[in-house]
Amino acid sequence: MTADDQKRISGQAAAELVEAGMVVGLGTGSTAAHFVKALAARGLDIRGVPTSENTANLARELGIPLVGLDDVKAIDLTVDGADEIGPGLSLIKGGGAALLREKLVWEASRRCVVIADAAKVVKTLGRFPLPIEVVRFGHPHTGRRLADIAAEFELPPPRLRTAERGIVITDGGNVIYDLASGEIADPAALAGALKSVTGVVDHGLFLDLADEALIGTDAGVVKRVP
Repeated sequence: MTADDQKRISGQAAAELVEAGMVVGLGTGSTAAHFVKALAARGLDIRGVPTSENTANLARELGIPLVGLDDVKAIDLTVDGADEIGPGLSLIKGGGAALLREKLVWEASRRCVVIADAAKVVKTLGRFPLPIEVVRFGHPHTGRRLADIAAEFELPPPRLRTAERGIVITDGGNVIYDLASGEIADPAALAGALKSVTGVVDHGLFLDLADEALIGTDAGVVKRVP
């Protein structure tokens, strides 16, 4: 199977977890898009809470009714992809610059399922650069403070994320700094240190949030739990 085939079967497997009447968190990214498409194909009476404008647009095109996070008391099930899946279902997310809305939706959910292709499973987090969402005001100063934090963990300084059109701006109007560490020896300690910096909105370490993972492999979908 190609990586996209593995993403597709994991998204299809996750769509089978959804029941009529549920409020469902809709993740962001290529793997989550497979889930949204498979969910729409089931034609269930559900409401979706999108984690990005891109996902919201896709869901509308497919006819999935949407509600805002503020319009629900809780989300029954959230399904989303990940950039890396480490031990205990620790995750790095935010490659699509939607980590803040994703984390808000995840934390409001009774159950969170991460879906991915087999290559996303790693022994130690950090091969994928860790995204850090930062408010735009004074972000170069915040970036220097983040570099100091990185140095304390013997990691290189994070870099401001840019694209062909310039600085990448999130749906929330913030910027992203990427910390290309190679290896994160203590994710919990790094998460706490990053969150302590004024100007940091949040980071892409999703720890103790995923209830299970559905991994697409050449042999089919494999379920993992923490």
